Amino acid sequence: MIVKITAEPDLIPAYALDGDAGADLKASADYFLPAGFRELIMTGVSLQLPKSMVALIHPRSGMALKHGITVLNSPGTIDSNYRGEIGVILINTSHENYWINRGDRIAQIVFQEVATAEFEVVEALTETERGEAGFGSTGIY
Repeated sequence: MIVKITAEPDLIPAYALDGDAGADLKASADYFLPAGFRELIMTGVSLQLPKSMVALIHPRSGMALKHGITVLNSPGTIDSNYRGEIGVILINTSHENYWINRGDRIAQIVFQEVATAEFEVVEALTETERGEAGFGSTGIY
């Protein structure tokens, strides 16, 4: 799949290893992320996706584990008709301030095919063993 992008050469998303599902997105500027706060981190990347695709923004597991930094609205959704610069909402869940430098890897972008649904209004849904049970109803958290 070819995805057309605009980006400065040092900000082009890249896969770290062969077989990776997500390409790393980088910060386009320096940012300060105080403990307990969130910030919109710009990436300097704009996409032109095929209509049948979506780009999903996921956290980087190392940042989450080592520093408590994660994507707040994970996964972020980039629709095929969006042409603006990708911004990533990061939140610092730790008790320590965090500095992000231009070029730091801040998130991953994963591409997926999209199926669109047609909605049919019905009087009732079919019954299942589970029914309406949710939110831990199986005893597994």
